[in-house]
Amino acid sequence: MCNSLIQLKNVSFGYKKTELILEKINFCLQKNEKIGLIGPNGSGKTTLVFLMVGLLLPLEGEIILFGKKCIKEKDFQQIRPKIGFVFQNADDQLIFPTVLEDVAFGPLNLGFKPQKALKIAQKTLEKLGIADLGPRNIFNLSGGEKKLVSIATVLSMSPQVLILDEPTTGLDEHSRSKLIEILKKLDIAYIIISHDYDFLARITKKQYILRDKQVIYDPTIVLHKHEHAHPLGYIPHRHENK
Repeated sequence: MCNSLIQLKNVSFGYKKTELILEKINFCLQKNEKIGLIGPNGSGKTTLVFLMVGLLLPLEGEIILFGKKCIKEKDFQQIRPKIGFVFQNADDQLIFPTVLEDVAFGPLNLGFKPQKALKIAQKTLEKLGIADLGPRNIFNLSGGEKKLVSIATVLSMSPQVLILDEPTTGLDEHSRSKLIEILKKLDIAYIIISHDYDFLARITKKQYILRDKQVIYDPTIVLHKHEHAHPLGYIPHRHENK
């Protein structure tokens, strides 16, 4: 039985009813689970998480969030603040001139007064170790910095679930390491879509494969960090599967 935060029961979806992308999907995310979602390009990974937060609605099946069956947009609106969704492209998420304003936007939407929202934003940036970015202009940030800020914008709302879509795309090694450090410290459940298997091995406990319209969990498949040294050198380097 699934004592779930997010549960999908026999969910099917296609942009055309005759051409399903996902078919009879069953999935369960429980408290504090750290899940990686892998699969070929075009297999429907982003579509699946869009269904979880109500950005798309299934053709059939049930979506149950925090014990409540969600059918209409109004149902998802009530639950959505509990699920922090970070898009693949950080520019789709950042809208204000400065980092601090962007991170404060979520708490403002939750009803906090401006001064309190700014305090929450500052505290969130400090907790993530990126307080120095607070006064910076969004447009002057690197791609990696924007990604970290986009995560801060959802964490400032204290979600119970975090969903990240290809978070390491375009990151330099420093930003990637910082992201790993941040995720390891989180005590909430999360789902991470990624082709970066080494990254997933470091920050997830279970990995699901989306293939042939199905979500498959095989406990015998375990991603692992892969490091080796060149025979002509003493410096080891990380090997990543893309």
